[in-house]
Amino acid sequence: MSEQGYADKRAYFDRMLTLYGRKPALEALRDKALECHALHLAHSNREGGIVGELINAAEQRGIPVQRHSREELARISRNGKQDQGVALDVICPAFQSVGGYLDTLDSARPQRLLALDGITNPQNLGMIVRSAAAGDIDGLLWARKGNAAPGPLVVKASAGTLYRAPVLTCPELPGALEQCQRHGFDVCTLESSAQTDLFAYQPQRHCVFVLGNETDGVSSKVSRLAQQKLSIPMNNGVESLNVAVTASLIAYAGRIERG
Repeated sequence: MSEQGYADKRAYFDRMLTLYGRKPALEALRDKALECHALHLAHSNREGGIVGELINAAEQRGIPVQRHSREELARISRNGKQDQGVALDVICPAFQSVGGYLDTLDSARPQRLLALDGITNPQNLGMIVRSAAAGDIDGLLWARKGNAAPGPLVVKASAGTLYRAPVLTCPELPGALEQCQRHGFDVCTLESSAQTDLFAYQPQRHCVFVLGNETDGVSSKVSRLAQQKLSIPMNNGVESLNVAVTASLIAYAGRIERG
């Protein structure tokens, strides 16, 4: 395979989201707007009922059905306890690796990214995805290490916008942030003790806004990388906001910055 062919193949698989569970897979298969790569089934599944519906839906759309041992299926789904013997590869057109995004970065237009630093609640993740897709965010930096996986609970909480969201994947967040810094990004963390107001901050360069863990906030490793620390003004003794609400404020603060 040529170097370009390898790059194209890798970019294709970077756009792939693997769902698990029978009902989420069936809903995705029935959505003609979604491109599906393959349906994966465990040999142990009985052919009737919803499994039969899955097979029929895949065959009607010309989507390959691949059979696996229970152990192989668990490796594909990455959640053997909850996958119900079913996984489905969905192609999400706006997904890409952070490296691929940076290689084609439009340096003329300041970019605004959201980064996830230990967000483990799928409900929060889904709402963050929805805000990022709806608001003024150019990419959602999603590290596989430390964050919840983009599974069916996240899809549900995002109201399906996960399939269209500009997700940038990476193995772990600190290394990805350092990559961004080398491409001219400032790293901004949201911390309650920061003196600079989010709404007064007007970045002159590309910017990554980091959302920390629901309980512990931004990790120390990421905090040390930050060039700017921001806070959200609070009244009436309120100490903090839900991380998904914070994401919404960041997403729409960009409308003010960009006019």
